[in-house]
Order: sequence, then C-alpha cells, then structure tokens
Amino acid sequence: MNQDYIIPNEWSIIEEGFNSDKVKSSESLFSIGNGAMGQRANFEENYTGETFQGSYIGGVYYPDKTRVGWWKNGYPEYFAKVLNAPNWIGINVQINDEKLDLHTCKEVLKFKRELNMKEGWLSRSFEAVLQNGIKIKVDSKRFLSLELDEVGAIKYEVTPLNLDAKITFSPYLDAGITNVDTNWDDQFWDVLAVSQNNQQSYIEARTMKTHFYTCTFMESRLFINDDEVITGCNVEKTSNYTSCNYQQEIKKNQTFAIHKFGGYVVDRNHDKDELVAAAKDVLDKAVSFGFEALLETQKQSWAQIWHMSDITISGDVKAQQGIRFNIYQLNQTYLGTDASLNIGPKGFTGEKYGGSTYWDTEAYCIPFYMATKDQKVARTLLEYRYNHLEKAIENAAKLGFNNGAALYPMVTMNGEECHNEWEITFEEIHRNGAIAFAIFNYERFTNDTTYIPEKGLEVLIAIARFWQQRATFSSDKNKFMILGVTGPNEYENNINNNFYTNYIAKWCINYALENIEKIKTNHSSDYIRIKEKTTFSEDELSKWKNVADNMYFPFSEKHNVFLQQDGFLDKELITVTDLDQSQRPINQKWSWDRILRSPYIKQADTLQGFYMFEDHFSTEELERHFEFYEPFTVHESSLSPCVHSIQAAKLNRIEQAYTFYLRTSRLDLDDYNHEVEEGLHITSMAGTWMSIVEGFGGMRILNNTLSFSPKIPKQWKSYSFKVNFRNQIIKVNVHQNKTDFELEGTFDVHILVNGEPIIVSPDNLVTV
Repeated sequence: MNQDYIIPNEWSIIEEGFNSDKVKSSESLFSIGNGAMGQRANFEENYTGETFQGSYIGGVYYPDKTRVGWWKNGYPEYFAKVLNAPNWIGINVQINDEKLDLHTCKEVLKFKRELNMKEGWLSRSFEAVLQNGIKIKVDSKRFLSLELDEVGAIKYEVTPLNLDAKITFSPYLDAGITNVDTNWDDQFWDVLAVSQNNQQSYIEARTMKTHFYTCTFMESRLFINDDEVITGCNVEKTSNYTSCNYQQEIKKNQTFAIHKFGGYVVDRNHDKDELVAAAKDVLDKAVSFGFEALLETQKQSWAQIWHMSDITISGDVKAQQGIRFNIYQLNQTYLGTDASLNIGPKGFTGEKYGGSTYWDTEAYCIPFYMATKDQKVARTLLEYRYNHLEKAIENAAKLGFNNGAALYPMVTMNGEECHNEWEITFEEIHRNGAIAFAIFNYERFTNDTTYIPEKGLEVLIAIARFWQQRATFSSDKNKFMILGVTGPNEYENNINNNFYTNYIAKWCINYALENIEKIKTNHSSDYIRIKEKTTFSEDELSKWKNVADNMYFPFSEKHNVFLQQDGFLDKELITVTDLDQSQRPINQKWSWDRILRSPYIKQADTLQGFYMFEDHFSTEELERHFEFYEPFTVHESSLSPCVHSIQAAKLNRIEQAYTFYLRTSRLDLDDYNHEVEEGLHITSMAGTWMSIVEGFGGMRILNNTLSFSPKIPKQWKSYSFKVNFRNQIIKVNVHQNKTDFELEGTFDVHILVNGEPIIVSPDNLVTV
C-alpha cells in the first residue's frame, strides 16, 4: 500500500493533521534547498519523537573509511559522505517555562504543513495544548534564499489563545551533530570557535580529514503584533553550541514573533581566515532586507525559474503536482552556478548514496538542464567530468588498465572512486558509456561544436581505450566479449555480456573514432594538440575498431530478442504479475542470493540501450523487446519507470505510459518503494521531465532538426512545456485534438511534427 496523505494541489505539497508516524517521511518531502545548501523539513522547535535531522552544504564532505569484511585489490579507501552540517534552524520555545514539543503536547490541533513550490517557501501552522494547560497557536515560514544563497530566513510566531503567557525564544546554533549514515561512528566535525557579536552568533568548524572550513551563523529580530521589540538576550555557550534567550510577557491573543536569519559561509567561496567577516557581511545584507523583502526576492527568483521550466497539465491535479514537485526539487538541488558541484541522487534531502555524483547526471539530468536552462549549465556538467579525467585514468590504473584508459567512478565527490560494493565499483562499468553519450547528446541538442575539440575528445579517447582493454577475445566464438559485469539492472551481478554494456562499449569506440576523424579534418590545431597529449597511434585505433566491429551480443532465436546477458534464459522466467504481492519490494523481502537467481529486473537494462540508441532499432524491434522484458521488471530503481513511460508512449501504449508516468512523478509523494524517509530520489526526477517531453511530447533530434510527435493521455485536457533549443525557446501546448507551437526567439525555427516540416516564427501561433 502506497502512502496517500499528501493533499493533491497544483502548486503546493500539503499535509494536514499531525501524525508522528509520518514525521520522517514529511521531513524528506518538504525539504528545501537553493543549490548551495539544503535541509530536511525538521521542526524549528524541540521535537523528542522519531526524527531525522539533516542540513547539508554543497561540496562539503567527509571521506568515511571503507567498511568491508574482506579487502580486495583496487578497493576505494573511503566512501564520501555528504555531512550533516551544524544546525542553524533551531529555536527552542518555552511557554511559562514548559518546552514546546509536539511529541509531548497534551493535544495537537489544526496541524498543517505546506511547501509552496511556486514561491519557494515552507510553512507550518498548528494549535497545541501544552501539559500546563496553555493553548497556543504557532505559525512558521522559512526559505533558503536564491538571491543570497548562503542564507536562510525563518519567521516563527506564537500566539497564546486562552491565557497571558511568558514566552521564551531561544534561537541556537548547534555543531554537536552526527550523521545517521556513518561507517565507524567517526566524529566528522572539529569545532574551532564559538563567538558572539551583539545580536550575531557564529560557530567556526572544519571537517575532519578534508578540512573544509565553515562558519555557521545567525541573527534574530523580535516582534509583538508586527512591531519590532528591542530587547537584550541572555547568551548561553558551550564548546559546540550557542543560544540567545529572549523572554517576553505576552497577552492572550497577542502574537510574539522571531525572525531568524542563518546559514553557512565556506572556504570553498571565501578565505578560511575571513569566514566570520564573510558571515557578518551576509547577515547584514539579509537583516537589512528583512524577512518580508527577502521573501519577495525569493518569489521573483522562483517566478523566473518557473517561466522557463514549468510543465502545465490540465485536468489531472495529481499528475500536475507530481511534475512540479520533481521540477522544483531539481532546481533546489542544482542551478549550475558552481562548476565544482554536481547532482547527488538524494540532493540535500538525506544522506544515502553519500550525496555524490553518479552516472544519473549524464543519463538523466543533462537533458533536463539543457532544455530548461542556458546551455552553459549543461556544458558545465560535462566540464565537471573533463576536470576529473586524470582521476578517472588513475581509477582505471588501480584496476590494471594502462596507456591512459579511463574508468570514471561509480560514485565520486572529487573524481576519485568512493563506492565500496565490489559488484558495483568494479563491475558496473557501463557508467563510462553514459559520460560519452552525454557529450553526444549535448552536441546533438545544442549544436555547440566547440566542446569536443576543446575538451570532449580527450574524454572519448580515454573511454575508448578502457573499452578496448576491458574486452576479452573469445576464440570459441571469434568475438569480443565483456565478462564479469553488472548492468543497469543491479539484480544481476558478475554476469557476462550484458547487452547494454556491450552495446554502449561498441558505440563509444565508434563515436571516438568518428570524432578523431572529424577533428583531424575540421580542427587541425586541436587535433595536433590532442594527438601529442594522448599519443594515440593508427595501430591503436585499428585495435579499437577491431573490438567494435567484432563485439558479441547474446541473442535468442526462439524469442527473437537480444538477451540481457548470456544466462538470462537459464532462469525460471516467472513474470512480476505471477509474483505474490506480499513479496514486494523484493529488495526488502528477499535474500540477495535469491534476487540474483531470479529473472527480476531492478530497472530498464536492455531497454535502456533501446532508449539511448532508439534510432539504431526499428519500432518493431523495440516493441518485441519491450514485450519481452517489461513483464520481468519490478521497477525497484527510481530510474526505471521513466524509460518505460517514454517507450510505452512511442509504442502508442498511452495508458501504460500514463501509469509509468504517475509512478515516476509520484515515486516519493506516494512512497512507492517505502523508503522516502531516507530522502528523495532527485536524479530520477529529471526522468519524470523526460517522460513528458520525450514520452508524450515525442521530442527528438532527427537529422539535426527538432522533432515532436505529440500524444496525450485521456486523463488530461492539455499539457504544455517549453524547451530552450539552441537559444530559441519553443513552447508546445498539446490538446486532445491539436497541438500549438509558439516561439520566444528572434528568427524562424524549422521543426518536424509527426514527420512533417513546420516553420515556427516569433510571436506567431502555429496549430497542427
């Protein structure tokens, strides 16, 4: 049974009624971020019930020593962990000396929480009866500023409803925090100084081992019925904690409010010896804005984001809420403003997966950022991998590869591999292919032909070298094989000739060879520079070509399909519909041994290859493979439903595409995999965007031309989206019986609609 307590709403995520069993799930779902930092939706006041405290700073991590039972050569030394940072949101509240705590209140009434995605803020309101009999009303609102991305702001109001009351606000900073996800219970933070300057408080701390220097800061203002109150504060300090205590006698029905500004400055952006000065500077700016004016800038910043990235769906509130939630969380996680950051699978919403970079960025996120932002953002994501090329070559060398072969890490913060499950670290090598494919995808979409000669070709050469060395020649079959791998379907480990891996390896080599020739012809000075740097020879290139031309692909004559891997037909082929529902999800119910022997597919695997290389196969071949593999797919990876939604739409199975769309868009809202309390599935949210734009909208690049083949589920009256195609913004509005195209640009754009050429002109509606 999926959860269903989130109230359907087009622009907001809303929860009504307090349920302590839902606290951790809601802390994930109502998370906020601004690309530079983020936090789970923890309560500001003290809460002694089950909770998962989490605040995170982009790019600040700790190398947690690898924990394995048996060390193997080539193992990464550490698993990078995004760190739970010092907590700045806390405000302890006392009413007549009794601490406000929703876990111990006599009664909690009218509880409502809202994440307003249109304007970028989180609010909470409730009435509570404390053990001492006082009834209060609480309203809080907070946001992480996009305008000043080192600062967040909180407005927290308490109104006594049945008696006059003495109310104490104690805003605090707390560096005595720990990670939920830790291998050895290490202490991650070293607190250097706790200081106070008038109303401002600071905690300077640095991470152990990685030595990121941070300063967490706060400053508060107090109000009674909107009139500012000037009052002194009673400061409390320990070696890792500081609070300011403000006390006020408040009459019944009067409102006592605190506006708290806080956040982080980090030596990634400032001199480590000047962090307090930097914190003072950002606090002065925030306080001079004031809460309401800073909130106004927040609304304007989000309006600009939504102007380009919004997808509207008419007639289906749950579908509309789902896509906006996905787009919102992607923009909270990554905005492209810091080239050294990337997109962790959980973003700023939890600690699982270490907050690091996976192949998800290249396979799923780049299309979203290419089409909804300036193309520089997508180029920045490609450059992130170029900047890590030397580390990728080192990673491959640790596993025995040479001559500049590169294996990009499965998980990384700085280019070093830091994933420590051998069957993924050493065997899920298909990730190299996604990085090459992203370069191809970027050039195809943006027509930026400068990236490959400047940077991309060096990456493609290093990846091709890896594939040539990783392939094994079978004299029995007279073909090259790739043995001992894990494909995208992680429910099969250490198998041979995974179709997707072999296919993308062949493609990578051919793509590298094609670009070497292209650069040689069109960019001779770049060609000479790259040839000198990488020292490839004609003899080496012919070895690559031999591998690509003679790659082996397992195939079943009986089923007329490529096999996911050599032994797939040896399994007991029981479909998912014949699997007892009580056994789902299998990754929480079954032993790993049982999963590995089963035919069940965690996520699109062979079909991932058909998605990426759709133009290499006929629609009939896609249909045959879809019909064969989808019945065995349990979709226990967040990355699975979106691929199936896109392919079902291509095959005109619109009802099935719609079902998959709902699953990908509401994966977290409805908690399909029963794990949302650990954090959200950020990177798969880009797949949700793809399932509308590429799935129902049918967007492709065909012969260097933007193409659409729009379809619409019967549940929708219409839907619309925009894409920034080569600096021209095209708006597509699909109705049940027609599609409208508009252009925000300066010159005509030639597109294809259902294969027919159409010209879209600026400020001129075209209806098909």
